[in-house]
Amino acid sequence: MKYRFIDLFAGAGGLSEGFIRAGYEPIAHIEMDHYACDSLKTRAAFHYLKENGKLEIYEEYLKNKKEKTDGSWLWNKVPKSVIDSVIQEAIGKETLPSLFERVDKLCNGKPVDMIIGGPPCQAYSVAGRARLGKKIEEDPRNDLYKFYVAFLKRYKPKMFVFENVLGILTAKGGEPFRDLIRLVRELDYNIDFREQIASQHGVLQKRHRVIIVGWQNKRDTQQDTSYHYPYLLEEQMPYKIMRDLFCDLPIIKAGEGTLCGIVHYTKPLNDMEYLKKSGIRGVLSFTTQHIARPNNPTDREIYKQAVEQWNEGKRLRYDKLDPSLQKHKNTQTFLNRFCVVDPNGVCHTVVAHIAMDGHYYIYPTPNPTTDNVRSITIREAARIQSFPDDYFFEGSRSAAFKQIGNAVPVVLAEKIALEIKKILAHEDELRRTQNR
Repeated sequence: MKYRFIDLFAGAGGLSEGFIRAGYEPIAHIEMDHYACDSLKTRAAFHYLKENGKLEIYEEYLKNKKEKTDGSWLWNKVPKSVIDSVIQEAIGKETLPSLFERVDKLCNGKPVDMIIGGPPCQAYSVAGRARLGKKIEEDPRNDLYKFYVAFLKRYKPKMFVFENVLGILTAKGGEPFRDLIRLVRELDYNIDFREQIASQHGVLQKRHRVIIVGWQNKRDTQQDTSYHYPYLLEEQMPYKIMRDLFCDLPIIKAGEGTLCGIVHYTKPLNDMEYLKKSGIRGVLSFTTQHIARPNNPTDREIYKQAVEQWNEGKRLRYDKLDPSLQKHKNTQTFLNRFCVVDPNGVCHTVVAHIAMDGHYYIYPTPNPTTDNVRSITIREAARIQSFPDDYFFEGSRSAAFKQIGNAVPVVLAEKIALEIKKILAHEDELRRTQNR
C-alpha cells in the first residue's frame, strides 16, 4: 500500500519529492509562493506522466519551453485533479477554514497517514535574527507552527515530520519550540527531534537542520504503539563536488546558458557513480537550467582572487581586498561575503539568499581568470540540494534560486521517508496480527 501525506509550507517540493521517491502518495501540497506552486504543479505532472508511461509529453514540454511562460501547456496534459493537489495559499487563521475544506475534498474520505513540512525558517535563523534585530520578536512567522498543529488536530496522521533550522530550538528563548511540544502532546502525540547533517546522509552539502518527528501515542486505549524516531544510519561521504557532482555538465562562463535550454551531459551515467546512486541524473537523457549569472568585472576579479586563495587553503576576507574592489560601505561585518564551493569536499549550506547574488557560491574554477570565473548555475545549486536533473523550477532565474535555497535536500528527505515507511509498515503488521 501507498501511505498518503499532506505537505505544508511545501516550497518547491524537496521534502515531498523524497517521500514520493520512497513510495508515498501526495494528497495535497500547500504553499503561498506563486513560482514554487508552479514548480509543484509541473512536478506533479511529471510524476503522473511517468507512472502512466507518457514521459515523452514531459520531454516535449522541456524541449519547447519558453522563458516567461508558465507550465499551462503541460498541466493541461494531465487530469485536473493532479494539478488541483497544489494549493497556492498562505496558511493562517483566516485561511484555515477554506484550506480544510479543499483538503477534505482531496482526501475523499480516506485517512491521512503523514503530515510533513515546516514553516519558513527566516524567523528562527541566525541570519534572519541578525537582519531584523528586535523586530524578529514580532514577526508573525514565529507562530506558524500553531497552524501546522491545527492540521495535526484535524487530520490525525499516524506520524508527522517537521523540518526547520537549528534556531527554532532557541528563538525567543526557546518559547515557540516548547509551545510546539506542548501543543503536540496535548493531541496525544509523542515527539522527538534530532539535528541531522545532510552530508552524513548522502548529500554533498554541510546542511544542519532539526528534524522533528511525532507519532500517535496509542494504537488503542490499552497498548502503546511501536512508533519511534526513525534511525538514520550515518554514512561516509567519499564523493567530491567537482569530481562527482559537477563534472558531467558543460563548462560555461558567467552570463552563459539559458533558463529553458536543453543541456546534454559530457559524460555517460556509468562514469558518474554518485549521480547514479543518488538518482540526481534523473530519468531523462538531458537536463535544463544550467544558466550562470552575468558578473561584472569587479566581481570577476574578486571571484578570481577568492578561488586562488581557496586553492592555497585560505578564505578571502572582504576587508583585505584592494579598496578599489570594495563596493560595500560595510567592511566590518559579513567579511566572508565571498565564498568558494569546496571542489574537493562538500558544499556549505545553500540558502535562499542565493537568489540575490551568487557571491557566496563561487564555482571552483580550475586555473581561474577574470574571463572564466563565475557563480554556480541553477542546475549546480539544485544538484547540491540533490534535486534530480529532470526537476524543472518555474519562474525567473532568481525565483528558481530562491526555491532551491529554501528546499529540503531530496536525498535526505527520501532516507527519512524510507525509515518512517518501515515503522508504519511494522505498526500495520502489529495491528493485523492483533486483529486475527
